Amino acid sequence: MDKRPQRYRHDKEKGVILLSGGIDSATTFYFAKKYGYRLFALIFDYQQRHKKEIECAKRIAYMNKALYHIVRTDFPWTKSSLTQRDIKVPLNRDLHKKEIPLTYVAGRNIIFLSYAFSLAESVAAKKIFIGAHTLDYSGYPDCRPDFFQLFQSAANAGLKYKGIEIIVPLINKNKKEIIKMGLDLGVPFEYTWSCYQGGRFPCQKCDSCRFRMQAFRELRMYDPLLKKREYKKSSPQETKSKDAG
Repeated sequence: MDKRPQRYRHDKEKGVILLSGGIDSATTFYFAKKYGYRLFALIFDYQQRHKKEIECAKRIAYMNKALYHIVRTDFPWTKSSLTQRDIKVPLNRDLHKKEIPLTYVAGRNIIFLSYAFSLAESVAAKKIFIGAHTLDYSGYPDCRPDFFQLFQSAANAGLKYKGIEIIVPLINKNKKEIIKMGLDLGVPFEYTWSCYQGGRFPCQKCDSCRFRMQAFRELRMYDPLLKKREYKKSSPQETKSKDAG
């Protein structure tokens, strides 16, 4: 596992990226793009609670003329609020608790990275980019630095063409630092999605929404997704529609 850009700057070298459509993967995408990588994106439809992130991921790939593959799978056995409709998404949870949350999907990154190594070997890419970071690995065991190091070794042992690296450029950053980095890279955050609920607008109560809102506040900025919500609320058409009802 590597996170230092000077170690992997190669113009037009191929890279595979796990692209979810959230802030972290979008920032990682633009980071790899900055260093000249020709990116192949993997977007996963694993029967999660909503598809909004998938649409955002497709849009980011399309905007950057990156080839993407949508992998359809599911995790019917997992006890996760992201995959089981009868398990509610935790709202207004204590964000400082060091515990594995109900949004954890057992073995998800193990499976996603297995696909990534298969694609990387097939297209002769030597780097796999993933947007895991410090807030992730405090609660998710498959986002921790030691996991990436061990998985990289195990995966390469099973490949015909070895030497593929997992690149985790955000691993030591918090959400505020990631958004700041993304702004510097030109990430269109208005086309990203973080909310676990997947409604028309962010719920502002799930863990992901709250980490995102807190980070934008710390940067003295307004989340562009919430700006859209305020615009919709105050637009004349919306007002007229309410009055007519």
